[in-house]
Amino acid sequence: MVVEDDPAIRMVLNAHLKDEGHLVIECPTAEQALVILVDEQPDVILVDLRLPGINGLDLVRSVRARSEVPIIIVTAQTDSHDVVAGMEAGADDYVTKPFVAKELMARIRRQLRRGEPRSAAAPILQCGPLELRPATGQALLESKPLNLSRIEFDVLAELMSAGGKVLSRDELLRDVWGYGSMGDGRIVDSLIYRLRGKIEKDAANPQLLHTVRGFGYRMDATQ
Repeated sequence: MVVEDDPAIRMVLNAHLKDEGHLVIECPTAEQALVILVDEQPDVILVDLRLPGINGLDLVRSVRARSEVPIIIVTAQTDSHDVVAGMEAGADDYVTKPFVAKELMARIRRQLRRGEPRSAAAPILQCGPLELRPATGQALLESKPLNLSRIEFDVLAELMSAGGKVLSRDELLRDVWGYGSMGDGRIVDSLIYRLRGKIEKDAANPQLLHTVRGFGYRMDATQ
C-alpha cells in the first residue's frame, strides 16, 4: 500500500513496485487508506508523513494499534525530526525524498523477509520475565502475551542472543535493519524508547534493557 498525496510520486512508486512484481494499492489520503485497510491486508505500507487531512504520523499510530504490518515512512530529507517522530509512532523504517528506487526496493524486501516462516530449531530466549520464541514469533512478559511489531521482536532477539554483550547502534542498524555505515542511529534510540515502554515496569529506570553510555545497548544474558 502506497499512501501518498502527490500523484507524480505515486506513479513512480507504482511503476517501480510493479517492476518488482508487487501488487500496489494507491491511497492519496490517510482517510482512504484506513477505509481500505478494513478489507485489505497489505504486506508493507509506505506512508508519506505530510498528508492532507489525517497526517502520516496519526495514520502510523492508527495502523500500529491494530496491526504488526511493516510500515516504512517517506519524509523530505530536510525534515529530519520526522524520522524520530515516525519511529516513535510505530514505523519500522524510513526513506527520504528524493529516494533511490533500488534502495527503497531493498528496504521493502527486508521488511517482507521478516514475515517469512522462522526456523523451527530457533532456541527460546529468556531475560528475567521476558521470553521470546523465535520459531513461532511469540513474545511473553511474565507469561502473558506481549504485543510486539516485527522490528521490535527482531531487535529484542538480537540483543538477547548477544548473551549480555553490548551492541552498538551501528551493529543493530546493520544486523536488524540491514543498513550500511550511513544509517541513522536515532532509529535505534526511538525503538529502544518504545520497547522500554512495553517491557519495563518503570521505563525511566530500566531493569532489562540497559543503556551503556558511549557504547550502545545491552540485555542480560539469556537465562
